[in-house]
Amino acid sequence: MSTAEALVPLTPLEQLRQAKEVLRAEAEAVASLADRLDGAFCDAADLLDDAGGVVVTGMGKAGLIGQKIAATLASLGVRARTLHPAEAVHGDLGALHPGDAVLALSHSGETEELVRLLPILKRMSLPVVAITASGSSSLGRAADVTLTLGRIAEVGPFGLAPTTSTTMMLALGDALAVTLAKRRSFTPQQFAVYHPAGNLGRKLALVGEIMRTGHELRVASEDRTIREIFATLARPGRRTGAVILTDVNGHLSGLFTDSDLARLLERRHEGQLDRSIGEVMTKNPITASPEMTLGDVVELLSRRKLSELPVIDADRRPVGLVDITDVLALLPEEAGDRSQESEERK
Repeated sequence: MSTAEALVPLTPLEQLRQAKEVLRAEAEAVASLADRLDGAFCDAADLLDDAGGVVVTGMGKAGLIGQKIAATLASLGVRARTLHPAEAVHGDLGALHPGDAVLALSHSGETEELVRLLPILKRMSLPVVAITASGSSSLGRAADVTLTLGRIAEVGPFGLAPTTSTTMMLALGDALAVTLAKRRSFTPQQFAVYHPAGNLGRKLALVGEIMRTGHELRVASEDRTIREIFATLARPGRRTGAVILTDVNGHLSGLFTDSDLARLLERRHEGQLDRSIGEVMTKNPITASPEMTLGDVVELLSRRKLSELPVIDADRRPVGLVDITDVLALLPEEAGDRSQESEERK
């Protein structure tokens, strides 16, 4: 029979049914694993938490899962790295240090390269946590703590490719990583240190790190006229759409935006331009502090439908400003649309 003749086309409905079967089977396997967790999991968490670092090892698909587990551990503040079992005996054992613990992954527990590594780890006095199907396997017997997956039926053609087993390994690795983070009282601020890039890191950054300051701000006394302020506070480049107003003591007293100016002109209140800006400013505006997270500020901007947010210190003195265009990528879609309109008006 030719390859073409052996292929059985699947209708869209059959493809969806197949996909749902895979997801349900793997979800049920993970749920079953959760029901069977016992004190061995706590022993594993104790061992890994006491270690100076965690070295994750495994061959093939298990090794790839190990890379993700190591990355998750590291992102949650646990010093972690991977070790390829085959490369280990060709010089990479130098990556292991006294005080490390090894997290070894193998479905069968009989993977040749990994089994060969076990007596070496024992001679180096490095404790081993195993994730494997059976505690009676070579890996299960050699490990200090064994987390067993149990009998697994791999989903897919003939049950040959690692599917369900690697999903269970990944979920169990996540459970260990999150548990260790909880034990170490890992904080959002620490997470931001390890994730300075991307939206996650940006949301956990502090307002004081990203706010506009200095020459980027327009700050004026509330007793000055609108015309005088706008004539003298021009700034090169992209400017913020708000003027921060202060009282005689330098404390924040109000906010006047480009939109406020536009409304005066639209209503033909040109005479107000030569009167005190304090008469038409928004008094006691909503503010932020430098210690707030950017995620909190984004939520505040979106919920209160604001485009500018003054940042003040403990004495209510303005120290910066967050413009909605600075956090555009972090905003919900509807707020982002509003900020784009605001930017186009500037």
